[in-house]
Amino acid sequence: MTNEPAAASSSLVQARQRAGRALRRPANWVQLAKFSVVGATGYVVNLAVYVALIGAGLHYSMAAACSFLVAATNNYTWNRIWTFRGQRGHIAYQGLRFLIVAMAALAANEVLLTAFVALGIGKIVAQAIAVVLVMPINFVGNKLWSFRRR
Repeated sequence: MTNEPAAASSSLVQARQRAGRALRRPANWVQLAKFSVVGATGYVVNLAVYVALIGAGLHYSMAAACSFLVAATNNYTWNRIWTFRGQRGHIAYQGLRFLIVAMAALAANEVLLTAFVALGIGKIVAQAIAVVLVMPINFVGNKLWSFRRR
């Protein structure tokens, strides 16, 4: 019989060591900076499309979904071309993975947006906050899965 607590502890120690090595690599920080720049453009695209769709009378939840997908398309393109340039895989497989990560982030975004609106925060401010809060899901998912090195 294996010692499960010891195995779990060993796995945790290994994960901490890998994380420590990753944090010491300047290339990872450069990649995070590029991802942030791309994310900032996606943020502007997201809010611009969201405001336009709200102005056209679309329900805030549907407007958030549409604007998020437009921004995700923008972000995929720029992350593939620039941020994760050296980690390109098959465009369809990476695109599908990116879409799955984006959909997870969209689900989190919708939950936060709905909660913020229910709390009385304005729809545009609520969306602006929700998009910022889901960025870590996007970065980690895309770094470790969508654009991971083989």
